[in-house]
Amino acid sequence: MGDFNLTVILDAIRRAPAGLSRVELAQIVGLSPQTISNISRRLLDQDLIVEAGKEGTGPGKPRTMLRLNSAGRYAVGVHLDPAVTTFVVLDLVGAVVRNSRIKPPTGADPDAVIGIIAAEIKRLIAESGVDPARIAGLGVASPGPIDLEEGTVVDPPLLLGWHRVPLRDALAAATGLSTLVDKDVTSAAVAETWAGGPSGAGSFIFMYMGTGIGCGIVLNDEVLRGTSGNAGEIGHIVVDPDGAPCGCGLRGCVKSSCIPRVLVAQAEAAGILGGSMHPAEGTDGPVIQERFARLCAKADAGDEHASQIIERSAVLLARAVSTVTNVLDVDRVVFGGPFWSCLAAKYLERIPDLVRENSATRKIHAIEVVGTGVGEDVGAIGAACLVLEHTLAPRSQRLLLGG
Repeated sequence: MGDFNLTVILDAIRRAPAGLSRVELAQIVGLSPQTISNISRRLLDQDLIVEAGKEGTGPGKPRTMLRLNSAGRYAVGVHLDPAVTTFVVLDLVGAVVRNSRIKPPTGADPDAVIGIIAAEIKRLIAESGVDPARIAGLGVASPGPIDLEEGTVVDPPLLLGWHRVPLRDALAAATGLSTLVDKDVTSAAVAETWAGGPSGAGSFIFMYMGTGIGCGIVLNDEVLRGTSGNAGEIGHIVVDPDGAPCGCGLRGCVKSSCIPRVLVAQAEAAGILGGSMHPAEGTDGPVIQERFARLCAKADAGDEHASQIIERSAVLLARAVSTVTNVLDVDRVVFGGPFWSCLAAKYLERIPDLVRENSATRKIHAIEVVGTGVGEDVGAIGAACLVLEHTLAPRSQRLLLGG
């Protein structure tokens, strides 16, 4: 119970960037002033919070404000997308201390990829100047499906050759850091709740726009993972019944209609990009990212055919978004991920109105559609936030013996 109360207080302070006094904490969390005082002392002793001056203009004496100590703990995050691997070192308040990006190595050998990732993590920590003793752990955001309990990656469709790869244990052994693995879409949603500001509060879905498209889910400030940790798989929602066949046997799924590889293929068939990818390049994330960026640039520059491809994908994806928002009844839709920046202008012109028109609750409340408040590194930041969430956020399991 003591550990749970400690994390409740720490979480309340985290959610108040300006800080909270001990009196305000007692009012918010419902614990006695003595309990608040005792736990505050523990947090101060552990360097997790600091006393940040005094405030108060009323008749009583000024109150000492408590805030998170940004240098109290750090976390490392890695986002593994087939197009780009992103790394961050994050401080306790969610600020990026150091970041880097590398192109995934060619070939499908997971051991080689893991070795390169581990080397980059060590280099980044050394360059950050952070005391390794203050690093709480390593978080990894990976394409799904994943086995959350085992920390393994289980045959992601866009990571060929990754058959039950023990990513968590392999990186823990290679780096010496306590390691967590979660789905990329879930990690992005976690990032939004920790560092996204207003867009990360309440109930929302995070539409992850990467080499694949997925959905992170947050309801009443709680990230939902599902029974096996694989919630948010929207690739087989049908958005165009007469559309292209999908590997699942249906037609017009999100996966066969909206992901970057499909849009690039459409642009190549229309002669917009000039030439076409070699079949082997169709699974090469960096090649797809480069050609997709060219397609989006042409659309933004006014190329009619390029604009039609992007705008049609927005209409189709809005159907999937509306399906999810109607099922979950959320406050907003947040878009982000490594492919989001080049889509943002066109998508934010079209999708908000489409979601509003298709909303089952439009006469009761609006659904906001926004871009992420975290930035392009949202996946890696989310991975690092997994560590902070696991270490610092209140969880009901802490109330159970052995939790």
